[in-house]
Amino acid sequence: MSVLSKIKTPADLKALPQADVELLADEIRQFLVEKVSATGGHLGPNLGVVEMTIALHRQFDSPDEPIIWDTSHQAYVHKILTGRADQFDVLRQKDGLSGYTDRAESEHDWTESSHASAALSYADGMAKAFELQGKGDQNVVAVVGDGALTGGMCWEALNNIATGERNVVIVVNDNGRSYSPTIGGFSNNLEGLRAQLANLRIQPAYDEVMEHGKKTLKSMGWVGERTFDALHALKEGVKYQVLPTSMFPELGMKYIGPIEGHDLNALNQAFEYAKKYDGPLIVHVVTEKGHGYAPAFNDEKDQMHTIGVMDPETGVQKKSTKPDWTSVFSKEIVAAGEKRDDVVAITAAMSGPVGLQPFAEKFPSRFYDVGIAEQHAVTSAAGLALAGIHPVVALYSTFLNRAFDQLLMDVGLLKLPVTFVLDRAGVTGPDGASHNGVWDLSLVSIVPGIRIAAPRDATRLAEEFNEAIEVTTGPTVVRFPKGDVGADLEAVERLESGIDVLFRPEAADDSDEETLEVLFVAVGTFAETAIETAASLRDEGILVTVVDPRWVYPITPELVELAAGVDLVVTMEDGLIRGGVGSALAEALSSAQVDTPLRQLGFPSIYPRPATRPQVLEEVGLDQASVTQQVREWANFLAR
Repeated sequence: MSVLSKIKTPADLKALPQADVELLADEIRQFLVEKVSATGGHLGPNLGVVEMTIALHRQFDSPDEPIIWDTSHQAYVHKILTGRADQFDVLRQKDGLSGYTDRAESEHDWTESSHASAALSYADGMAKAFELQGKGDQNVVAVVGDGALTGGMCWEALNNIATGERNVVIVVNDNGRSYSPTIGGFSNNLEGLRAQLANLRIQPAYDEVMEHGKKTLKSMGWVGERTFDALHALKEGVKYQVLPTSMFPELGMKYIGPIEGHDLNALNQAFEYAKKYDGPLIVHVVTEKGHGYAPAFNDEKDQMHTIGVMDPETGVQKKSTKPDWTSVFSKEIVAAGEKRDDVVAITAAMSGPVGLQPFAEKFPSRFYDVGIAEQHAVTSAAGLALAGIHPVVALYSTFLNRAFDQLLMDVGLLKLPVTFVLDRAGVTGPDGASHNGVWDLSLVSIVPGIRIAAPRDATRLAEEFNEAIEVTTGPTVVRFPKGDVGADLEAVERLESGIDVLFRPEAADDSDEETLEVLFVAVGTFAETAIETAASLRDEGILVTVVDPRWVYPITPELVELAAGVDLVVTMEDGLIRGGVGSALAEALSSAQVDTPLRQLGFPSIYPRPATRPQVLEEVGLDQASVTQQVREWANFLAR
């Protein structure tokens, strides 16, 4: 019987003999490779936190002592240790196990947003609540990566945590990376500490440690209470190094580390000390992303941060041979950089995922990775624009949510020419609620003067991106979905305002039936669905003209004119119905006193659960069959 099969709760883990814990770590690593290679998911980050997660659950009493995972893509081991190992066959699938912590799954999951840099603020609030409830002795543990610590929200939280005496244990999971290698001054300090750990891997005997510690501390000017604290930690059997650092003590925070992140004994001793410590404390744990699985550890791109289905023996992933949206954009921004030396690129720790790496390699002096700091990215872009540069800020759609105020007030108010390229817009599928990009249209469309493009295919992406960077009167947005880009859909006509007519039907010559004319306004990749719907309804006397506005916001007067000449207008988008393109068109029709009925197909105001994109679209009525039936019902109702 395997050790892993015995673990159903953290209590089972606590009861294991220490000899079995080492075996458990090996079994968990093998389990992760086997299961995640079959479903896809975040492999490298979870391989790196196996021992750390085991040690946390051995020492702390989850869920009474909450363990908050920042971002939580690295919480697979936590899920295994809290009784969910048997659900990994349906990881990131419809009605299956979420790829992030999920409150509906377990009492051990306290949060579920997968946006970075929030864990410390959660922990601060929970510790305050425990204090108010007379449970001040309880610990709250926040696990935060070195990448997330590049986000300003972490430092806002640290500023508050440090002022109290509440028991917040901050575990810094330092692997030197987020998606990309961690950057910035803070990262440079951590790198220095990691280097010191590398020189101290082989621990001397206890007496030698004490003597060496006294001499070292004296030579560094440590006296009084600081010396006592450090030696006391050693005396208590904590066999990690306590290195002097100015990063956290100046905030009033106790710091211990760096700890070898794959040494179970060192981790257990460190967390045992942290559990008993009275007040806020930082435990700096150095881990290796992809640890224990050579294909991940040796992956120079991102150490298998996230993978698709792959061969677990070789680590070779099954990849599509078709071009994807990101690669199309990647080529276009490099071409733009070659033509214009005022074009620069900015991202927030996402150079690879958003396609900026080729630009960074070709134009290193014009590329800025600001870390996980979307707010700073946007206002820094505003500063560049103020000085005559045209910045392209490339982010996942969902992460622009974090910088909306900066877009509204620092860019929009100043009418600055900044282009935002939003990858993974609309429904993304298995990543779940936090990573879907269904909010961008509703949010950014309220910025006065902004222009938003939603390309339907690769040619239009290139075309609209190049149009965007020519705009000098205000911000522009180009949004596109995740995955492969399909074949081009050529227009039958381009109207004066830039609207593309994609399908224009004619009534059947032998038909005596009255016809009903419908204008179908398709946003982005829904153009194909709209064309198929139009073709299928033609023989029923429902004549559907399909148009792609290309620039979906603001609404052009020509689109209003087209709407005035038909019996029904239908809009379709994979952003929220509330505040989306359909809503904007309805406002424009009302303002122009156009009475044509308008119906909207879009995403409801819900948080999408993990599933494939087609499954999510079918669930909310945006699949081909549902759309055709809905337009048919609307048209038949009007024809009565």
